Amino acid sequence: MHELSIVMSIIDIAKQQMEGADATIIEEIELEIGDLSGIEAQSFEFAWKEAVKNTPLQFAERRINHIEGLATCLDCMIDFSVKNLYDACPVCSGHFLNIKKGKELKVKSLVVN
Repeated sequence: MHELSIVMSIIDIAKQQMEGADATIIEEIELEIGDLSGIEAQSFEFAWKEAVKNTPLQFAERRINHIEGLATCLDCMIDFSVKNLYDACPVCSGHFLNIKKGKELKVKSLVVN
């Protein structure tokens, strides 16, 4: 379950930012998770609930922005939505794609006090 290691990294990032701001509490965390990032939502949720116990994120409000996949076909240069990394171009059926959005996995913002 790589989701646990991802959550642990998010906790580390939040702690570092909290210490850098000389804060004592994290009120809110906003994450961006792309649909093509490979994160399994249920596993992430389970890992989050367990890992944030007794950390500054335990009572923080969590917001997750899901980023839909967007690709450009490098054969016909059309942009289109993708649900999976192996989706074919809907125009030419090509598989030579440039993924433009959807692989994100980042802490977008923290509200600390």
